[in-house]
Amino acid sequence: MSDTSRERVIAAATRLFAEHGYDRTTTRQIAAEAGLNLATVSYHVGGKRELYQEVMRRAHEAERAVLAEALAEFAAAPSPAAAVTGLLDRYLDFCLDQPQVPALWMRRWLEDAAEVTDLEAAYARPLIDSVHRTVAAVLPAQGRRSANDLEMTIWTVLWTTHGFCRAGVLDAAGARRGAKDPAAVARFRRHLRATVLRDLGLAEDPAEAPAEAPAEDPAEDPAEDPAEAPQEAGK
Repeated sequence: MSDTSRERVIAAATRLFAEHGYDRTTTRQIAAEAGLNLATVSYHVGGKRELYQEVMRRAHEAERAVLAEALAEFAAAPSPAAAVTGLLDRYLDFCLDQPQVPALWMRRWLEDAAEVTDLEAAYARPLIDSVHRTVAAVLPAQGRRSANDLEMTIWTVLWTTHGFCRAGVLDAAGARRGAKDPAAVARFRRHLRATVLRDLGLAEDPAEAPAEAPAEDPAEDPAEDPAEAPQEAGK
C-alpha cells in the first residue's frame, strides 16, 4: 500500500473513531470510508486495535506539540494571570481547530476502547503533569493556598473544553450553539478564563480580557445544522 493509501485509512479511522468510538467502529467500516479493500487495509495497516493506537498517537503528538509551545512561552507572560489565560486560549484554539482530538478523548473516557489500556499513562498523564508543574511554579503564595486542587482544575479545563467543542451549549431558545458559533465560543472562552482564574486565586488583567461578543438572537442567528450535532449530546 502506498503512503497515500495508508494516510487515507488513518484519516478514515480518525473520523469514525471520533464520531462513533472504537467499540462501535468496525474495520469493514474503515475500509469502506477509505474506499479500499478490507483485506488490503488489514494486511498493510493492521487490525482495528493497531489503527486506533496510531490514531491516538497522532492525536497525542498534535496536542503535545501545541502544549510544548504554549508552556515554553508561559514564563514570559507579564503576570501569572496572563500566563494562565494565554495557556487556556492556546488549548481552546487547538481543540477548536482540531475537533477530532477532544472527540477521541471524550469517546475514550466514556468507557470506550477499554481493551487498549496504556494510553492514559503514555499520553494523558505526562501532559497533565507538565502543565501542573508549569502552572504551580508561577502561582503566588496566596494563589497556591486558594487553589483547592490544581490537578482537578486541569481536569476541569479538559472536560469542559472537550465537552464544549463536542456538543456546545443550549441558548435561551433551546438551540445548540458550539464550536462553529463565534458568539458561543467567545462566551465559553470568557467563562473558562474566569472559572480557572477564580479557582487559582488570580485576578485577570483587564487588558487581557477577551472582547465582549454580540448578544445572541435566536430569531436571527440560526443554530448549527442538527445533522452536525452528535447524537448523544441531547441525551
